[in-house]
Amino acid sequence: MTAITDGDTVAFRQLYDLCAPQVYSLALSYAQEEQAAEEITQDVFTNIYKKAGTFNGQSAVRTWIYRITVNTSLNYIKKKKRNNWLGLDFVKKEATDFVHPGAILENKENAILLYRVIETLPSQQKTAFILSFIEELPRQEVADIMEISLKAVESLLQRAKKKLREELRPHYPHRRKIKKYLSK
Repeated sequence: MTAITDGDTVAFRQLYDLCAPQVYSLALSYAQEEQAAEEITQDVFTNIYKKAGTFNGQSAVRTWIYRITVNTSLNYIKKKKRNNWLGLDFVKKEATDFVHPGAILENKENAILLYRVIETLPSQQKTAFILSFIEELPRQEVADIMEISLKAVESLLQRAKKKLREELRPHYPHRRKIKKYLSK
């Protein structure tokens, strides 16, 4: 990060090459549109370049980058909703048929439904769920990214899973437990 702060473009390119796929994947989980995820990824790396000097080393670089990605993704979604409300966004998006590229082929239909339900989760629950189950990050890293306690992450995940089970149960009445439909 010091090299990037000093303007070392080679160091920045190495960081980009190393982290861009994870940033894009996380942005895609939030935005559920490839073009939006690309825009978010670009914004994240612009912010990293500008704010490299503010990295204080209290967390891992990856954690810091994930935090920037989550915040940038949430801000993008808020802006898009505000533009829709103001009538500035001419493309009205109905319920999404988004499928994360990590979903295996035979589970795509289930993934579409799952992402529709994930989209209805409150922001904190959605973030905890995406980071834990889609990005498959360790719970402590999720807590660090979200800047909350491990116990708070576990609580958010419990509430998110409960809401997901309730919302998905009518679609799968023959199943006692709703399985995880995404795999990497």
